[in-house]
Amino acid sequence: MTQALIEALVACHRDRSRLKAADWTDAVRSEADAYAVQDGVATALGWRLERWKSGGASPQGPFSHSPVNPAASAALLGVEAEVALRVNAAGAADAVCIAVELVASRWQEGLEAPALLRMADHQSNAGLLLGDWQPFKALDWGRIEWRLSLPGQPDIVRRGGHSLADPAGVLPAWLKHATRNGRSVPAGTVVTTGAWGGLHPLQGEAHGRLSFEGLGEFSF
Repeated sequence: MTQALIEALVACHRDRSRLKAADWTDAVRSEADAYAVQDGVATALGWRLERWKSGGASPQGPFSHSPVNPAASAALLGVEAEVALRVNAAGAADAVCIAVELVASRWQEGLEAPALLRMADHQSNAGLLLGDWQPFKALDWGRIEWRLSLPGQPDIVRRGGHSLADPAGVLPAWLKHATRNGRSVPAGTVVTTGAWGGLHPLQGEAHGRLSFEGLGEFSF
């Protein structure tokens, strides 16, 4: 059933259709199954695996990873404020930028679909928008102030809020995942490192402004 799900999700990316989760629960019984589906869909769609999303519930994990969709292919559920890293061939960060992850689902149930099915669906990713790159630097991530402005909503202004305290903390687990099965990581690969403040639903058009203290501002 795993191959059937790969083919069904590929079709969803191409025609913007959605699947009913109850029809596919037997296709993904473990994280290994979910990652196999991710790989199969990315290969079928010709993704170059130059962009990734990665995150963890705490500095000790558990962690999850996914290639990033290079172009939005579903109606958006919302956006996430993030910090993305650009890594060298050794998997170490050499540049940082503000990022906005686009969130969507190929499941009719959206974010209410079972966790393994959401993981198989590239963790509900629909694209990644990047601000200007700058050299990687250590910041007081736990206290850094950030602001997200979206149409028709009050500005979201907070300090800190990243689950790992340091966005680069996800890189060791991501590198182990990305290089499994003998793969290598090209220099310049981008890793977005998890949401600040969770999912921010949209109430209109997908545009806005995100700023992080010490990293500048990004309009999208």
